[in-house]
Amino acid sequence: MRHGNVDLGLLRTGAHSPSVFALSRSMGEGSTPIVDFCIPCNPYFPTPEMFAALSQNLESILKYYPSDSGSITAKLCSVLGLHPQTVAMANGSTELITWLDHLMIKESIAIPIPTFGRWTDQPLETGKRVDMYPLQEADGYALDLEEYVAFIRSRGSRVAVICNPNNPDGGFLPRREVLRFVDALTDLDLVVVDESFIDFVEAERQPSIAPDAAIRPNVVVLKSLGKNFGLHGIRFGYLVANPQIAGKIAKVLPKWNLNSLAETVVHMIQDYETEYRESLRLLARDRYSMADELNRVPGLTVFPSQGNFLLVKLPPGWSGVDLRDFLLSRHGLYVRECGNKLGMTSQFLRFVVRPTDDVRQLVDGMLSYGRYLHGEAERYSSPDPLTDDRYGLSSLSSASPEPDNLIPYPRSRSRLAASAN
Repeated sequence: MRHGNVDLGLLRTGAHSPSVFALSRSMGEGSTPIVDFCIPCNPYFPTPEMFAALSQNLESILKYYPSDSGSITAKLCSVLGLHPQTVAMANGSTELITWLDHLMIKESIAIPIPTFGRWTDQPLETGKRVDMYPLQEADGYALDLEEYVAFIRSRGSRVAVICNPNNPDGGFLPRREVLRFVDALTDLDLVVVDESFIDFVEAERQPSIAPDAAIRPNVVVLKSLGKNFGLHGIRFGYLVANPQIAGKIAKVLPKWNLNSLAETVVHMIQDYETEYRESLRLLARDRYSMADELNRVPGLTVFPSQGNFLLVKLPPGWSGVDLRDFLLSRHGLYVRECGNKLGMTSQFLRFVVRPTDDVRQLVDGMLSYGRYLHGEAERYSSPDPLTDDRYGLSSLSSASPEPDNLIPYPRSRSRLAASAN
């Protein structure tokens, strides 16, 4: 199995992970394809039949203009049962975060960390005050909404954000708790609930508050179609809010901001709803089996998740950076090391949920890294075996062991929930 001379420098160039395209190009022709455990994607959707239909019509899709964004948005709303005046559709949820920052975040924003990096990076880049509420490893990174509200009040934050489920840990807050949270903050300029991964939740039948956001004065719900449908390359997402907010965002978006692939997929969704629901069922199944498989790695802590990814804490003495490089260069496995996420360290990695055969490759790669660290390096003649380059590694960590932590479950410990019972 050949993985080529992958350019590991690409992994050190910014706060966000490089694309699979960039890594594959650096490896050269003839290399084994990368198995992507990094970018959160749905491995079971689109179906082969959908890809075949897209391929058959690819020439027309690429050759002609798409419909305007209003027409595509209207079609999406008819499929999802939403009112078009409450929806703004854009070229990915990140574009919507950018416009929310420019138009509606004037002074300050509160955000729990760790979370999706654009929620901290974007307002920092435009000079806003970002009030970061640190989630605690000892609590399994669970968000206590009552304590978060108290933090928002103490800081005087004018905008508040939560991601549900949260990225990178997959922590989930029940719908009624989220509604109590947004209703406690009606005096803020804006309350955003980023539901980019909500479709992967199976702990609650109807977890989204999107219909409720449309009738509230200052609430925006963000959605990412690319993550749900396994089509990151198309770049399409949308927000739901009351007509005044949704219209304000829609007004600044270009008339043709959505491409023809996005339009084609929007028109295909309703014909493949059964297959989509089945993909979510299969992914939830794989999430639990993947957690069990990862427990084969001694000393690894696996956090419970309702997303399509799992957060893990590495065993004492392991380096997330070196393990990431080892897995990619020696096994062709691309994982997300979380050291550049605010509120985390390199002891944490995030793994996208994938089918069993891929997970076994991941676990075997981690076990081989563990064997290297705990004895096999001694067989080599290098005066410093931890810098031996035959594994494609550099300066493996010799950090002091840290105690393991037990992860509490359920994820939410909010007293808001207790008061609602």
